Amino acid sequence: MIMIYVITPIMYWHNVYKAKHFPIFSDGLFMSSGQKYNISSIIDSNFHLDVQAYEREGPLYLSTFFAVTYGFIFASLTATISHVALFHGRYNREIWEMSKFAFRKEKMDVHTRLMRVYKQVPQWWFLCVLLVNLSLTIFACEHYNHQLQLPWWGVLLACALAIIFTLPIGIITATTNQTPNLNVITEYIMGYMYPGHLVANMCFRMYGYTSMRRAVVFLQDMKLGHYMKIPPKTMFMAQIQGTLIAVIVDLGTAWWLMETIPNICNRALLPENSPWTCPTDHVFYTASAVWGLISPLRIFGHLGTYMAINWFFLFGAIAPLLVWIAHKAFPNQHWIPLINMSILLGATTYIPPATAVNYTSWIICGFLSRFVVYRYRRDWWQRHNYVLSAALDTCLAFMGVLLYLSLELENVSLKWWGNDLDGCRLATCPTAKDILVKGCPVN
Repeated sequence: MIMIYVITPIMYWHNVYKAKHFPIFSDGLFMSSGQKYNISSIIDSNFHLDVQAYEREGPLYLSTFFAVTYGFIFASLTATISHVALFHGRYNREIWEMSKFAFRKEKMDVHTRLMRVYKQVPQWWFLCVLLVNLSLTIFACEHYNHQLQLPWWGVLLACALAIIFTLPIGIITATTNQTPNLNVITEYIMGYMYPGHLVANMCFRMYGYTSMRRAVVFLQDMKLGHYMKIPPKTMFMAQIQGTLIAVIVDLGTAWWLMETIPNICNRALLPENSPWTCPTDHVFYTASAVWGLISPLRIFGHLGTYMAINWFFLFGAIAPLLVWIAHKAFPNQHWIPLINMSILLGATTYIPPATAVNYTSWIICGFLSRFVVYRYRRDWWQRHNYVLSAALDTCLAFMGVLLYLSLELENVSLKWWGNDLDGCRLATCPTAKDILVKGCPVN
């Protein structure tokens, strides 16, 4: 909330990075004149950066909100490593040792003792899945290199990053129930190592970040299965089958939507209040252009406009250290080690497409659940809180399907309360003098 309501307005007021030339909140890319950046004009026929065309068009700019968000994402990357090293560093070896000796009698808890009746998943099952997928991925990237652009070494590097970051991310997830979003680290690394390749950066992000994210999700499933006394082999096969089904359904659904909905994701051609604007995909496209096509060197490096944003890396590394020092200085204050700077800084990674309204709603719900109900109706909270949380998530998913089948297929549109465009022109228009943008007043 400090980033949304304090830092961003201050930067906009002082016109940092020509902030007033663009909307204060946008996931788009802009020229210094305030116009939308035409990415097609700087791409050659092979989807590589045309350096001469880029120099002719001029540098790329981000909205104030987007630029500040990247700064906090940088901080969350180093804060994750720093927090795990300071608060859990001495446990990393213990975690490894406990995983090796979990089924020895002297280390066994009640859940592990009950699970001994089932045979464990052989290690070679996991290795086979890894080798098969790794081989197919390398084959696809080499055989379709003209389309995917990612070389074989990029696949291996993505897997290495997933292996390195799964442990710290898993520790943060296990202790806070929040998973840091470290997708930028993959984009940043590949952007420096293989600049000017838009699609390659997309693929590297998917193979790197998505692999570590899925690994944490699978670990969560296995932990739940352990507590629910589900046989490990059954859980393993359920995960394999679920993954295969999800791939087919997701790809088929995406293909069907693109073939049946005219101008899907094209905001300029879609009717007003259309639900098919694809905000997450627009952010993904913008990030791919920033990191993969133009490269971080021309955005956040010495050739770019936003070089000072890199100081957030240092801030993120120092922030957990300050908490750790405070904890050592005041060991009786048990609330101090509960401050997790990785989570606090990484909370901004959903912006955009998330807005201030989303975060305000989350804070209100969290306050009511974790403070009001927990303090004054603890018995009800213990019995119903997490069931209610799952029910709300589930009903949202079912409602989306129901609305589509009952209304969208019949071309019936509803004007939902709260979905009107923001009345403040800061959200959509620049405020700098003599900036001419279609649909916006000239100051």
